Amino acid sequence: MMKTSTKKQLSKIARAYQLYLMLLIPVAMVFIFCYYPMYGAQIAFKKYNIVDGVFGSPWVGLMWLENFVSGKMFLELLGNTLILNLYSLSMGFPLSIILAISLNYLTSVAYKKVIQMVSYAPYFISVVVMVGIMYSLFNPLYGVLGQVLSKIAGYPVDIFLSESSFRHIFVWSGVWQGVGYGSIMYISVLASVSPELHEAAIIDGATIMKRIIHIDIPTLMPTVVVMMILNTGGLLNTGFEKVLLLQNSLNLSTSEVIDTYSYKVGLASSMPNYSSGTMIGLFKSIVCFVLLLIVNKVAQKISDSSLW
Repeated sequence: MMKTSTKKQLSKIARAYQLYLMLLIPVAMVFIFCYYPMYGAQIAFKKYNIVDGVFGSPWVGLMWLENFVSGKMFLELLGNTLILNLYSLSMGFPLSIILAISLNYLTSVAYKKVIQMVSYAPYFISVVVMVGIMYSLFNPLYGVLGQVLSKIAGYPVDIFLSESSFRHIFVWSGVWQGVGYGSIMYISVLASVSPELHEAAIIDGATIMKRIIHIDIPTLMPTVVVMMILNTGGLLNTGFEKVLLLQNSLNLSTSEVIDTYSYKVGLASSMPNYSSGTMIGLFKSIVCFVLLLIVNKVAQKISDSSLW
């Protein structure tokens, strides 16, 4: 019986061998970029040096983690990372839902397509280009918005040199870039709602707001819960490239996050400490995983939706 079943499976694979060959490409990428690097994670528990290599370097246990947690910058790094992520989550997440609901009630198809195109387009701009555009717009000498701010203040204003402005620049540029793309999933969920529900609500005299509250929001809730869990699981991932590009010596008190600190310690330092940088990254990943488990469990308790 087992041999017959195996032959059938092999026969199916042989008939669709092109699909399985195509599948090898993403599987290989996942293995190379996600699983193989785990081999090098062991240097987080060693005093690694290039001469002795991974196996020859001596074990030091949790020494690098203790140094990081007990260091004077730990609380500042953790605070900056959490504030940036919570600020981004609290702004971008609900605005994507609001945009999706608003687009769902537009009657003009042409107008709807224009708004979708305009709101989706910034997502496909690279981070480097986007930061360059921002620098050009807010430059106090030749930037349009920079000159406006300078005239209002009465003196040259460079918001990129202000530590109090960094978080707002980071978050709202992210909202502008991602709110349209983030609404795609919610738009697809709303499109699956039966028109009969809305027709019955209209006949009963329900306003648009009541239809949103009693039809659209309950329909979106399972997706919203799952997306919230996924976003919470990445609460310590700030978007390393963008932070580094916006960072300078005058805004370090608010812009230095775990990702940039790990990069500077592990790679950019004059004496790079690969083990310490790896341990910081490993610590961040473990905390994110624990947060994911906790939030998923809470979601199971208070709603019917969760990742597993």
